[in-house]
Amino acid sequence: MPTGVVLTLNPSAPNVVDAAITQARTAYAAGVRQIWVAQQFDVDAITLAALIGSAVPGLGVGTSVVPLNPRHPLVVASAAQTAQAGTHGNFTLGIGLGSHAPEQRAFGTVWPDPVGRLREHLQVLRAILHDGAVAFHGTEFTASPEWPVHVPGGTPVPVFVAAMGPKALQVTGELADGTLPFLAGPRTVGDFIVPTITAAATAVGRPQPRVVAMVPALVDTDADAARDAAAQRLEFYETIPSYRKVIAREQVSSVAELAAVGSAEQVRAQLQRYLDAGATDVALSPIRTEPEDLAALWAVAATLP
Repeated sequence: MPTGVVLTLNPSAPNVVDAAITQARTAYAAGVRQIWVAQQFDVDAITLAALIGSAVPGLGVGTSVVPLNPRHPLVVASAAQTAQAGTHGNFTLGIGLGSHAPEQRAFGTVWPDPVGRLREHLQVLRAILHDGAVAFHGTEFTASPEWPVHVPGGTPVPVFVAAMGPKALQVTGELADGTLPFLAGPRTVGDFIVPTITAAATAVGRPQPRVVAMVPALVDTDADAARDAAAQRLEFYETIPSYRKVIAREQVSSVAELAAVGSAEQVRAQLQRYLDAGATDVALSPIRTEPEDLAALWAVAATLP
């Protein structure tokens, strides 16, 4: 998987889909070969990724990430297979546990067993994506449709999970193709994430999962300004317990220290630390989204493996 970048959406654009496709085309022309689309409460990430991948042939597209809690795996599998068919094999499904306070408030629901929900979600997805059929009756989900679930041209679909905790990594290693950790620094990747997910996969006879380190990044020769921008952009994550645990494991004093910032050479060197720690891939999440900032970040991504 080539080094990717997270797409930035323009909420003030006359048509957000047109703007996203234009941005993706520009990134592809700059040498970027993989983009990731985030899911919030407005644009649907799987649909947008499918539209982009169809409009920009050869560009890998993925979701980073679709929260699984409010979505039934039958619905996710249907959308993911359709996206894979539409992009002719260039789609990757990234899902996450979510369950943060904004999600709970938005849906008016609390999901008490996110890891159990993740396991069952992945079991249903694997049955559909690998076997083309499913008859599942679990605690969290039932998936036993009488109608077909296979989409011609829609498989295989690589499935990644934004897993960072030990239990989630265990399930991911057993049932998914890899993980998409965000704000997990090189120490955490090398000492915890890679060995944990690899051991889980090995125990059930599966190949070593991929680890795509999602790294907030900013190319700016003014290092102080870059660090200030990172601190402002990332401070929200210090309020989320799962991210606080990752920050503590990394032994840094501020979440901003987990961003790759500085000159293009400095950013490349910081990203290389993730690969040296055992990450199989990196993806860059823009800290600033001005056109010149995106262009500088794309140039870095285009020069990495």
